Amino acid sequence: MAKQEFLAEAVRLATEPVENGWGGPFGAVISRNGDIIARGQNQVLLTGDPAAHAEGTIRKAIQVLNPEAPTIAEEHRNESTLELVPRPKGSPDPLPERARMLQGCSIYISGAPCPMCVSAIYWSRIDAVYYSCDLAATAKIGFDDAFQYEDFRKPMDQRRILIEQIHPELGAEAYKAWTDKADRHPY
Repeated sequence: MAKQEFLAEAVRLATEPVENGWGGPFGAVISRNGDIIARGQNQVLLTGDPAAHAEGTIRKAIQVLNPEAPTIAEEHRNESTLELVPRPKGSPDPLPERARMLQGCSIYISGAPCPMCVSAIYWSRIDAVYYSCDLAATAKIGFDDAFQYEDFRKPMDQRRILIEQIHPELGAEAYKAWTDKADRHPY
């Protein structure tokens, strides 16, 4: 399939939430090797979940590429099914390898991703993002994330939402457990 076909499918998916009252006009597809491996659409109003954005299709793509992934259960507590791969050449990553996630995949979205979705895209290590409508067009229809981008530039103690560090010694316990784990699986 061509980029335009992937994007056309994302846009088709974006109209369903609007028509059905599920959420905003956002759809996404993830492709790998010329095939769609996952589809998603905004379902915020359907689910009441503010994180139910179209880019949530990242979870579906991981399941498709990693079908052996166990559910969280006692018998699987020490397993990871995500293959470790070397860091890309020229990467500033201090670790020599990390879990593959969605390397080798592209995402096509009806609109430019919001800050939450951009973060998920970076964490999943998708290779490329293609979108149809830009942030200005998205803001024009009532989905304006500019205040978030502006707020993120401020020091934590000057943001719109109270963000305060408390009891760092408690969190340090979990951090130490990660650091001390000899067979940790970086992602």
